[in-house]
Amino acid sequence: MLSERIRPANAEANWWRRIPYIRAVIVFGALRLATLLIVALANVFTHHGLINDLSIWDGAWFLQAVHHGWPAQLPMVSGHVAGNPIAFYPLLPLVLRALSWLTGTSAAVISLIVSGLTGLSAVIAVGVLTNEFAGAQKADRAALLFALTPGGFVFNLIYAEGLLITFVAFGLWALLRRKWLVAGLLGALATATSPVGLAFVVSCVVVAIVQLRREREWRVLFAPVLAPPGFATWMAYLWIHTGNLMAWRLTERGGWNSYPSLVYPFHIMAKFISNPISPTMTGQILFFGMLIGVIGLVITYREHQPVALLSYTTSAVVLFLISAPVGLRPRFIMLAFPLAIGAATRWSGWRYRAVVSLSTLILVLMTYETLTSFAVFP
Repeated sequence: MLSERIRPANAEANWWRRIPYIRAVIVFGALRLATLLIVALANVFTHHGLINDLSIWDGAWFLQAVHHGWPAQLPMVSGHVAGNPIAFYPLLPLVLRALSWLTGTSAAVISLIVSGLTGLSAVIAVGVLTNEFAGAQKADRAALLFALTPGGFVFNLIYAEGLLITFVAFGLWALLRRKWLVAGLLGALATATSPVGLAFVVSCVVVAIVQLRREREWRVLFAPVLAPPGFATWMAYLWIHTGNLMAWRLTERGGWNSYPSLVYPFHIMAKFISNPISPTMTGQILFFGMLIGVIGLVITYREHQPVALLSYTTSAVVLFLISAPVGLRPRFIMLAFPLAIGAATRWSGWRYRAVVSLSTLILVLMTYETLTSFAVFP
């Protein structure tokens, strides 16, 4: 009788243990809070304003899309398209605009809250996905490593990464669970959030091909059919809105000098090897990011991850490798998150702790560099 009375009280007192991947959640929250406190303290001397300090890089463009929408005419500077919000996919700005209107809170404040919360949901999604094929212990390690990934500094800024990873990770989980309709709908949201969502479309196509060959399960086609419309709808809207079918591509090329190049990874490699000391910090980040991405991809294959994850990761890594001048910098390595899952499932003990420690150190350095300098774009 006594034990029966005590159990409910214990359960009530330990409610926090029911939070999924509690270690990763606590670490993620502590990092976000620490960054906010440090920036707030710095503002005592700089007087820039906390919101202004965190509404930088892509965040400024997202806020412009929230407040003013997307231009009906492509702005031109010196004969090429200037940087403008057309480069940024619509789902996050539309969500932020709706939440700002519903709550009466400024879009910038809402944006920072959403970025942090979606980063947290991404951490949990990575754990849930890993648990599906690798078990609870490895899922816990994967969630913690992802919470400390060097690209995670963007969760303190206004970026769409948390939203995208949440959609893709749960989409991959849906593919593993054979929930084809759910996977397709999450894919549509992902492709309306970022062009990286197209890597998930590749995953849906590959899984559909495998499944049709094995079992002739035609319902699997829900996934590859429903996933691309987010991207297609955005391209169609820009065509109608601006009168230019290539509005997004021209904005990327003119505003950010961004273009696909098969020789770009070889250019990065040759430049670094010819003189390892001469490259800028960006050059060094891209070179070592490329090494980490390729090594990580090898590890994911050696870990025999499900074909859904392998096809997504491979597509994402190749996409970033040939995207000049983006490359495999920490933020984009994070988007290929099965790389972190591969490291967490392969290593334990001191090897895992070493990877976590190194990842944490790089995260701190990237956060400092991003918030204090414009020398390296994130």
